[in-house]
Amino acid sequence: ETHLPSRRRVTSFFTFHMASCVRAGVVGVGGVSRAVSPGTREQSPRSRRSHVTRRAEPTDPRSQEPAAPARSTRKRSRRLFGASAVLLATSWEWSTNPACAFERPPPGYKPFNDTIDGYKLLRPDDWIEVKGSGNDVFFRNPASAEENMFVSISSPSSTKFDSPRDLGPPRVAAQKVLDQTLAEFMSTRIGVRREARVVAAAERVGADARGDPVVCYDFAFRLKSFATKNQYGLTEADRPQALEWDRVLSSTLVVANKRLYELRTQCAAEDYEKTSDLRRVVRESFKPFEVDQSNLSFPLF
Repeated sequence: ETHLPSRRRVTSFFTFHMASCVRAGVVGVGGVSRAVSPGTREQSPRSRRSHVTRRAEPTDPRSQEPAAPARSTRKRSRRLFGASAVLLATSWEWSTNPACAFERPPPGYKPFNDTIDGYKLLRPDDWIEVKGSGNDVFFRNPASAEENMFVSISSPSSTKFDSPRDLGPPRVAAQKVLDQTLAEFMSTRIGVRREARVVAAAERVGADARGDPVVCYDFAFRLKSFATKNQYGLTEADRPQALEWDRVLSSTLVVANKRLYELRTQCAAEDYEKTSDLRRVVRESFKPFEVDQSNLSFPLF
């Protein structure tokens, strides 16, 4: 029986033979033996192919080391540029948007900005805001029940206005506003009588939030309310009427965004003179500005 050498012995012999050939300077490749000069490294066919299919690596160390820091520097530069662009855009918005522009108010007043409806004003800092009044905003003096102020705006889906002159001359427009005011003060009590008259009506040229000229109407009304304590008296002699309250209402009309803005202040007739500075500051600070009205095309429910 012929003795066959094991696979381990054949492998060991082949490895020993190849190592002897390498030390002797002869390498067999593909069945052909060729001499290798000392110090030369034999490359496998795979290594030789890599020189053809791959781009040669740079041999200059100076071209390899700065590669990573260069990418990091570019990333840092892009981040700094992005941050600078954001700061520049923010500063541009604050300088061009009238709602973002800040003006230091006089002592005793606070700024109020409505960026949705497009107006701003100054209000006394000790006045409180009242919710649910039906107006756009309402403030009242906690020390006086008859002293308050509010802003009302026409609906964006109603009549489009270009100027307060659309209501007519100042006197005609003042009478229209007064009739509407009397309707608001209508009472269902028996024996109540209201008297009202236009005290002043004038047109002036003010400024909006950007400083552009805008036409304004300024009105002043005197309203008196008379009531009786005996509402169920049979005759007029049994229902004597007495003065219930006497007030002065000041109204300012201005148009912006095709809507009519009204600022109204109210105080007791006896306090009208001493509160003139307050009305003047509030009236001059009442400035509209243009806003996007696309989302206000229909009434909000």
